[in-house]
Order: sequence, then structure tokens, then C-alpha cells
Amino acid sequence: MWLLALTWMPLQILLSTNGFYLDTTSMPPHFALAIGPPLIFIVYLALFQRRMLITTSSLKNLTLLHTVRIAVELVLFLLFQMGEIPQLMTFEGSNPDILSGITAPLVWLAYRKGLVGNRGLLVWNIICLGLLLNIVVRAILSAPTPFQQFAFDQPNTGLFKAPYVLLPAFIVPAVLFSHVAAILKLSSGVVTTR
Repeated sequence: MWLLALTWMPLQILLSTNGFYLDTTSMPPHFALAIGPPLIFIVYLALFQRRMLITTSSLKNLTLLHTVRIAVELVLFLLFQMGEIPQLMTFEGSNPDILSGITAPLVWLAYRKGLVGNRGLLVWNIICLGLLLNIVVRAILSAPTPFQQFAFDQPNTGLFKAPYVLLPAFIVPAVLFSHVAAILKLSSGVVTTR
């Protein structure tokens, strides 16, 4: 899987550096090539490699990975200040996703101490998945594509450029994968605290 990531990330940087994703008039939008393949891969793993995900994934790693969302939200705020994305994609707007990153270590500590059980960790993952979907939908509908619904005065163009393209092309799929794997593991009943 790491080999895929080490190939995927430079490819995304190369495409975005050459302005490939800035062409927002094509149908389907070029940006579908940044987010589509990781989503298809996650669906494949969830459907056809479910047993492997359940038995080999670490709840600790799947939970603590979400602390990266703090840095992501700070980058989004910087992009807003640079005029590259709309305010609604930041914690000052309609994006409370930073709470997922802040609460991740607290929830894991509570889980390890037995204060939050499997059901509590499952609920946290579902809520944080909802927060992730909120920002993803807002980012898509704020981009200057035929589907744009928001932020016509300051659209989401920053995520089409290097290195920020790695947010939707790699970091968001990694976070989504973490939620999917944790939800599958916690729902299966095969849970260890590793």
C-alpha cells in the first residue's frame, strides 16, 4: 500500500504543478482523477478485503491518525487568508472538522482506560465521519465547476494546486480509510486495544 502512496503523491504534485486540475470546465472535471481512484480503492478494500482490514488494522493507529486534521484545518485557514478557498471551508466558517483532530487523543485515552467502550469509539468514528463528509461536500460545491453551489466570490481553487492537492488526493482518503476500517473493526466484534 505504501508503494501506491509513494507513486500517487508525486503524480498528483506533477499534475497540479502543470495546471491540470485548474481546467474546471471539462466533464467530468479533471479533479475527479484526484479523488476518484482513492475512493474506489477504499470501496474495494471495504468490500473485498474486509477480513484483512478487521484483523490487521490497529484501532490505536486508526484513531490517532485523526490528529492530522488539526494541521489540515490550519492549512485550510491559511488558504482562506490567501484567497484560495472560501471561509465556509474553515473552522471560522461551517467546518468544525478540527474537533475530530482535537478529540482523537482524548477519545483514545478514554477508550484505553475503559471509560469509552467499543460502542463509544464507534459513535465517535461515525460522528467524525459526518464532519469529514461535511467539509468534502462543501469543498466540492465551492469549486469552480459546473456543480458549484457556494462561494462564487472566493471559490475553492487552492486545493487544485501543489502541494495542497495532497489534502483531497491523499490526506482526506487516508482519514476516510481510517474511519471505514475502524467502523468495520468495531462493528465486527473482533477488537483488541492495540
